[in-house]
Amino acid sequence: MLIRSKAPLRLGLAGGGTDLSPYSDEYGGSVLNATINLYAYATIKPRNDGQIVLKAHDRGEVFTCDSTEFLELSGSLLLHKGVYNRVVKDYNLGALSFELTSYVDAPAGSGLGTSSTLTVAILGAFSRWQSIALGEYDLAHLAYEIERLDLGMAGGKQDQYAAAFGGFNFMEFYPGDKVIVNPLRVRREIIAEFNHNLLLYYTGTSRLSAKIIDSQTKNVSNKNMSSLEGMHELKKQAIAMKEAVLCGGLSNIGNILSNGWKYKKQLTSEVTNPFIDEIYSCALENGAIGGKITGAGGGGFIMFYCHEKGKYKLMNALKKFGGEFNRFEFTKYGLETWVVR
Repeated sequence: MLIRSKAPLRLGLAGGGTDLSPYSDEYGGSVLNATINLYAYATIKPRNDGQIVLKAHDRGEVFTCDSTEFLELSGSLLLHKGVYNRVVKDYNLGALSFELTSYVDAPAGSGLGTSSTLTVAILGAFSRWQSIALGEYDLAHLAYEIERLDLGMAGGKQDQYAAAFGGFNFMEFYPGDKVIVNPLRVRREIIAEFNHNLLLYYTGTSRLSAKIIDSQTKNVSNKNMSSLEGMHELKKQAIAMKEAVLCGGLSNIGNILSNGWKYKKQLTSEVTNPFIDEIYSCALENGAIGGKITGAGGGGFIMFYCHEKGKYKLMNALKKFGGEFNRFEFTKYGLETWVVR
């Protein structure tokens, strides 16, 4: 028997960063994101030999040990170990014997929420195997606690909820880890046109989001006025993006993305660098109406919004930077699990 799961990665369209504590705890956060057809996958194969085997095929990492109720949180595959420890503890499962393999369609540090999405996928596989009843909110919150509390990884809250729910979602974040996910009923023709005009460009560089997030958090805690203003404006951009996709105001999306990028750079100097700035300037000179990095910043993927004539001119102009454009489609569904017998 095999237990499989997959969870979609996401594009942070607007408001990213306002889901971070302490900002969301004090002011409330708003984010609009949408999932795409790039995924994190997990497969569990039960064993009867008293062994635990963990594998990340995309990273070439393997961990093996005797079956135990707790895996030391050191070395590689921390997400795999963290999920296992938590489900065994919370649901009194006892020591299990199994092989867990994973794969993610995008590299770590690319700004698509890979770590949180993988956590959701692994947690989904365990919940299906052990018949643990978890709704989308429960699963996303547990994934958040595993990453942020158990493993001490810096980050916000949006990625886990995007992976669990799927689709276009306007998310609100409040004190006490309260999250409200508002799924948006976006017309199919709007999604199709949005998808046609939005280009996803991988810069070829990854980044450590924890360093950027730590800097943002310190600026908010220290009441840095530029950072706070940036956060407040990013919330407004999330609302503007929601109105644009619901009402068909696609002509405004380029400006919303550009404004989001402008205010994102106010959060911390770590968000951008000369290489990213050069790519962005070249894009605006060659057909892009607007754009922004998806994720914390510093590298990874950049989204550019174009009209038909500018789209292909832009793709040709950015060849000199050595990155690549990734085709994608917006997706409707979040985490999926199934059993192969």
